[in-house]
Amino acid sequence: MNVTGVGVDIVEVARIEDAIRRFGDRFLKKIYTDIEIKYCNTGKVSCQHFAGKFAAKEAVYKTLNIDCVVKWTEIEVRNLEQARPYVVLHGKVKKIAKEKNISSILVSISHIKTRAVASAVAVAG
Repeated sequence: MNVTGVGVDIVEVARIEDAIRRFGDRFLKKIYTDIEIKYCNTGKVSCQHFAGKFAAKEAVYKTLNIDCVVKWTEIEVRNLEQARPYVVLHGKVKKIAKEKNISSILVSISHIKTRAVASAVAVAG
């Protein structure tokens, strides 16, 4: 495995919860895809899931060393049936990854009541 980048991010769950409370769908649609929103809303503690996905998006952004403005929804964090997260890139971010010969991005997310953390690793190939 040829690692080309690593990123990590930590988010306060209350910060995401507050943004959702204040801005509702406007915030959710700006940051998350419909698939992400549906997944996060199925859990008992949806704000923790939203915070985890936010941290994962930030970690992926850092991993790719992106130096331009991109849409949050161009980095999508989906979950397999066993809840394991994986990354799907869209638009400009997908193009950037391709230009950097990145074949996949591995991501891990963990959260507790107050914080969510995520790490990402870009793999070339």
